[in-house]
Amino acid sequence: MVIQSPPKGPGPGTGSATGSAVPSARQVAGRRWRSARGVVAVLLAMVLIAVVLAALRPSGSPEELDPTSPKRDGTRALAEILKQRGTPVTVSRRAGQAAAASTPGSVLVVTRSERLTTDDLDRLRTVQGDLLLVSPGRDVMQALAPGVRSDGPSFEKTAEPGCTLHAATLAGGVTFGNSQTYEAPAGATSCYKAGNGGEAGEAARLVQIQTGGRTITVLGSSGFLTNEHLAENGNAALAMNLAGARSSVVWLIPDQPASGADTGDTSLAELVPFGVWLFFLELVVAVLLVAAWRARRLGPVVAEALPVAVRSAETVEGRARLYRARRARDRASDALRSGARERIVPLLGLPRSSAQDPAAAQEIVTAVALRTTHEEAYVGAALYGPEPADDAGLIALSGVLDDLERQVRQS
Repeated sequence: MVIQSPPKGPGPGTGSATGSAVPSARQVAGRRWRSARGVVAVLLAMVLIAVVLAALRPSGSPEELDPTSPKRDGTRALAEILKQRGTPVTVSRRAGQAAAASTPGSVLVVTRSERLTTDDLDRLRTVQGDLLLVSPGRDVMQALAPGVRSDGPSFEKTAEPGCTLHAATLAGGVTFGNSQTYEAPAGATSCYKAGNGGEAGEAARLVQIQTGGRTITVLGSSGFLTNEHLAENGNAALAMNLAGARSSVVWLIPDQPASGADTGDTSLAELVPFGVWLFFLELVVAVLLVAAWRARRLGPVVAEALPVAVRSAETVEGRARLYRARRARDRASDALRSGARERIVPLLGLPRSSAQDPAAAQEIVTAVALRTTHEEAYVGAALYGPEPADDAGLIALSGVLDDLERQVRQS
């Protein structure tokens, strides 16, 4: 066993000019800050980006899509245009009122569907006129537009009709902005498909189906209906052609449901703001990048001189306690036998490399038996036998190996 001698020269804390002084608390804090400031900077940048995105993300106001609101997100301009062209607009705040006001010759425009309760959906199922669903939720589509399924968002601002629907072909290109897309069932009409009116089968921003003697139109975006964007491209034309397709319009913008009402339309994932999801995504990416960056700093193991002298007896005792704690008699016996062979082989005049060579085992056993008073079977069991069954056997093995080494040395 090799014992590392203590380093020469004055040790730390001796006050020598050449010795290294004990670092102060300020120096330790400075080193820790320098090693961690990169991670802190990344986390602060992520928080800043999340705050900015949350601030820039448009949030709906209570007057959003309200036909009586002149604000940017209201729809008063569309309602006034429809009235000027002879199509009366009735504004309803309750689903029951909207269902009662609807006739076979009317179009019921359903907005802010997240406010609809299960009872509201049951009432709207009985409406005889056409339906125009604006950015409907999952439960609303299942109840009022069977077969239409959500396919995910689209971020293309402008899209072309790409279909034969008369209302869409007259309007031409429309600025939808960020929009939801849908998969249409067989026999439905799909317009303004993702990919700017691409191939058939792609998800569309507008889906129209015929069921129960009425026309149901699903729109994936509400932005083009608002006062702010109505004048862009063919927005006004498409809005008028869809909402004014019949002799009258019933515009449903539900009030907030009472506390505890079962809306049944908003999942927990939908309640979490987009900025929160983005923040956690950035956090995961940052953690992975930091882990990759820190992993690159791991190099090969570097052998260094021990700063203090360690007595060989302490090392042996410490390793023995570890072996005993883990009941590793196999490894302990292998270590004893390997050490004994390393010391005995040079005394026999054999190459030192043969001590751990299984092919030289018989030669070593024969040579040791000739130099001692024991038989080859006894020597072979001592140098290459199985692990002891208990601690007493391990202690006995140590004594046998010491006796073999002593006799070889004396012979």
